[in-house]
Amino acid sequence: MAEVLSAFQENNVMKDLHRERTITHGKSATFPTTWKAEARYHQRGTPIVGSNNILHGQRIISIDDLLIADTVIYELDEAMNHYDVRSIHTTELGAALARAYDKRCLQVAVLAARAAGAVTGAPGGSVITDAAMATDGQVLANALFSAAQTFDEKDVPQADRALIVRPAQYYLMAATKDLLNKDWGGAGVYADGSVLYVAGIKIVKSNNLPSVNITDAQDGEQNTYYGDFSKTAGVVITKDAIGTVKLKDLAMEITSGDFRIMYQADLMVAKYAMGHGILRPECAVELSVA
Repeated sequence: MAEVLSAFQENNVMKDLHRERTITHGKSATFPTTWKAEARYHQRGTPIVGSNNILHGQRIISIDDLLIADTVIYELDEAMNHYDVRSIHTTELGAALARAYDKRCLQVAVLAARAAGAVTGAPGGSVITDAAMATDGQVLANALFSAAQTFDEKDVPQADRALIVRPAQYYLMAATKDLLNKDWGGAGVYADGSVLYVAGIKIVKSNNLPSVNITDAQDGEQNTYYGDFSKTAGVVITKDAIGTVKLKDLAMEITSGDFRIMYQADLMVAKYAMGHGILRPECAVELSVA
């Protein structure tokens, strides 16, 4: 089990970049959403009766069907190998679940950038387009400044802003020396090809950013994860953009008894039951190729 947890944490980048909530029972969870109040001057002698009608809404995230990663270890194979077969298999199971988690979170993040506001009067997400968005590090950097401005104009908090891009776009930015030059306020190291922050936005690379047109839901999905992501070059989010609801956290099961006698092998299953959904679209910006 330790190997599964370790692999999940090491391969997962989205866990700390959005909201997570755990429930003990049920098929879904509700997240309340509100919009801003307005201040006003008080006139002498006028009663104060509560003039703000603060708009409320809600986001419901459902629990998807049980997601599993499984394998069988044949007893003779294990005996004939000079290395620890089980730890390798459990690590791979954890990595498979981590990829599935990140893929769905990132698909939801891009969909959030395309969504309308959560309540009446609230802004929706934003999309910044440029034909060179996926091929020019400076264009990507400029888009981040635009994304930061967009967030500021929507009163999105400055904390916990992050850009998730594929490795190709990450290293395009790392090769853009102006981003790393400390004389120009850059934060990164050219020697090891790292870009840490641009416009106050943390840069994170992931192979799990969606890149194809997903036309329909997969069996077992109870939330919307599909869309055309073929032009997506990156997505900027804060923690409030999307949420995850967990019913059953990551767990590992290993068979014994009759199964082992019948097949002379052990069945190993890593699993979790979670769901992912949009919370606040104004906290998401898609970077797209025009």
